Amino acid sequence: MLASARGFLVRHRRKILISLGVAGAGYAAYRLYDAHRSQLVRVEQLRAREEQAADELVKNQLQTHFENVQRISDTTTLPFAMHYLRSRIMEELDISHLTDKLLQGKGGSNALTPKEKYDTWEKIKILSFTRTVSSMWAMTLLSLYVRVQVTILGRHLYLDFARGTDGAQLQAGSDTFSKNGHKDFLATADYLATYSFNALIAQMQHAATEVLREKQLKDPMSMDQVLQTVLQILDMFMSLCEDNLWINYLVPENANFYAQLMAVSSTGFDDSSLLKDVRKLDQLMSETRIVLASDDFKNIMERSLRKIVDVVIEDLASQIGTPIPPSGLPLAKLLARVAQLSLPLLEEPKKNKHIQIIRSMPEVELFYTFLYANMPPET
Repeated sequence: MLASARGFLVRHRRKILISLGVAGAGYAAYRLYDAHRSQLVRVEQLRAREEQAADELVKNQLQTHFENVQRISDTTTLPFAMHYLRSRIMEELDISHLTDKLLQGKGGSNALTPKEKYDTWEKIKILSFTRTVSSMWAMTLLSLYVRVQVTILGRHLYLDFARGTDGAQLQAGSDTFSKNGHKDFLATADYLATYSFNALIAQMQHAATEVLREKQLKDPMSMDQVLQTVLQILDMFMSLCEDNLWINYLVPENANFYAQLMAVSSTGFDDSSLLKDVRKLDQLMSETRIVLASDDFKNIMERSLRKIVDVVIEDLASQIGTPIPPSGLPLAKLLARVAQLSLPLLEEPKKNKHIQIIRSMPEVELFYTFLYANMPPET
């Protein structure tokens, strides 16, 4: 049997050697392919880890950038806007000169005629309500508006990252905040107190005059009647703002014109060289106007204003201290306290309980969550 096997090997030696050679070559080729494949896998894994690390880096920088926008808004934008608004309201709607006139006109050579006294009291009545209701409206809308700004900017930062247009800039640490017009956009929070304040006050005074026309100074008013009066003034004001005119009090209508105003205010003269590319600013302002004109925003605006009115009237009742007759107090005795209600409304944001109340309202939080998630990428 051994001899037979040896004979078989001798007869088929060539074929066997060729088969072994082919098998060896195939094994070597397989080993080479397997090594190459393993190398490719390692390269792909390394590339994936590098891409993941780069994505994480950009995401972290994106988050840091957005937090910077939020910080600037909370610590600079809204506080400065509220401070300037307070100074404008205290200046333009000051009633101390009218009360001084009444005190000085009680007798002697400065005595007021009955008509002069009546007219002075009527002015105090109108200005007291105008001052406080304007403070309610402006504080509420500024608080909501600044949050809209931050939400829109956060959405833009996310979209820029998703499209890869700003990823390299963020990684390089470039000042995208200024380059993208974000800083100029946040600065529009000052527009109300700086450029449209007089128009707002004129419209609110018109509304207060219409509502208070039939309310006599000697007539008693309960706290509920004061509340209803404030709500009527707000309703009248909004009805006078046809075609969402109130939005123009918050957001500039034209980015180019606004940029020119900013250039003039910063230098004292019209220096066109200071005008930046306003395309991004115009886009951000346009998106903001669309949000403010939406039914959802109007809903949270109305809810927020109603909540603030309730809180303010509760504060008024507690400030009076003494039990209030069921019929109420004479309107004339309430006017000084009504005017003083504007002061806490215009406190700086960190101390302003009214701003904190608005921010904590569930429907307000829900609105901004949906706004961030569902805002169209292009408008």
